[in-house]
Amino acid sequence: MWKKFKKKFIGDRDFYRHVLFLAIPMIIQNAITSFVSFLDNIMVGQIGTEQMSGVAIVNQLMFVFNICIFGGVSGAGIFGTQFYGKGDYEGQKYAFRFKMYACLIIAGIALLLFGFCDTQLISLYLSDSGSVGDIGLALQFGKEYLAIMMAGLIPFAICQAYVSTIRETGQTFVPMLAGIVAVIVNLVLDYVLIFGIFGSPVLGVRGAALATIIARFIECIIVVVWTHMHKETNPYIVGAYKSLFIPGSILKDVIIKGTPLMLNEMFWASGMTVIVQCYAVRGLEVVAAQNISSTITNLFNIVYLQLGSCIAIVVGQLLGAGKIEEAKDADNKMIFFSVFCCTCVAAIMSVVGRFFPSIYNTEETIKALARTFITISALVMPFCAFCHSAYFTLRSGGKTMVTFLFDSVYTWVLVIPFAYFLAHYTNLTIVTVFFLVQSMEFIKMIMGYFMVKSGVWLQNIVNQ
Repeated sequence: MWKKFKKKFIGDRDFYRHVLFLAIPMIIQNAITSFVSFLDNIMVGQIGTEQMSGVAIVNQLMFVFNICIFGGVSGAGIFGTQFYGKGDYEGQKYAFRFKMYACLIIAGIALLLFGFCDTQLISLYLSDSGSVGDIGLALQFGKEYLAIMMAGLIPFAICQAYVSTIRETGQTFVPMLAGIVAVIVNLVLDYVLIFGIFGSPVLGVRGAALATIIARFIECIIVVVWTHMHKETNPYIVGAYKSLFIPGSILKDVIIKGTPLMLNEMFWASGMTVIVQCYAVRGLEVVAAQNISSTITNLFNIVYLQLGSCIAIVVGQLLGAGKIEEAKDADNKMIFFSVFCCTCVAAIMSVVGRFFPSIYNTEETIKALARTFITISALVMPFCAFCHSAYFTLRSGGKTMVTFLFDSVYTWVLVIPFAYFLAHYTNLTIVTVFFLVQSMEFIKMIMGYFMVKSGVWLQNIVNQ
């Protein structure tokens, strides 16, 4: 039995060397980004609960924007990965063009929405039912932060179109390097601008926003310049801007396959935001505690998040090359590896994560609540790892409608009504509500298992 299990779920040294070659740069980049976000959060938390809550709310809105951008590049990315596996760089060029169009359109819509509906959007997360904080001040700080953050939407959108295409070719070092430079700049400027170090004015939340957008511009410039200076490594970029043309057949396929994926990312992200809003009706202290716990949880989540991205690259390239059985075998081993790694990470998080809230300059009740949220998040993390791996498995084979049902429809039809009912119509504590809502990942995991096992995703979508 052990030999059968090992053959199905455990790879050889070369397999893990290839996976880690792809994953480690992405994990390092996202670890540094998450760690700097954590430090940024602490710095803002040092100046007050209202400031921290206002920034946390805006970051929820930015999270929706970021995920929509991810969805915009993901649809074309399925084709780009398989085109690269096939050796069709012209097809990859058309996929890149589609990404640029999608990202710029999404950024334009976000600018209009944030510019005209800032008060309404931020106010969705503010409730006076709690005993901590001034919601008027939280709204004011949130608006100040959002007004500056809007300047970074365009460079972020352009950067993601490039970074996603670079990663599809198996090159993950350059995006990592650009990300490291950006987060170092962000961290230094955070310290200088938030607190007014070296003679600069004390800007508070505005300083945090300025630091972020400057870092985004720098990251974008590094990625774009490197891509165009290394055309032999990135043949798809040659002539990418000489024409706006995308062949009708490819455009049609990308739209058909990509639209459900883009809508999925948008609805899933907005769904996560609605769930956070359900928690927020229990008071500003819940917003602050959720912000602390999610910031720390994101720091530990990067392992399974990036291993999921590796599944999209490795399995997608194998499917594009027509190696169906090899793709199935690699997927089994990568899913097992992701869940195993995540279980280890969750164990570490449950132990050390409880110490992080003590760093914040906020009320003790908020710190205690954040510790409980962190523990619950650690318990469900292995389930999340499997669900994430299943999502990328289905996506790698172009089953975007299935991923839409698996991700967004599940969230909006089951999770959100459940969270809304518990938060608004029961007397359960917020800890119990949070635990029950997070436990919904177990049901999703069972669904994902049967979807992956069915093999419905094992298809080459660029063989024409």
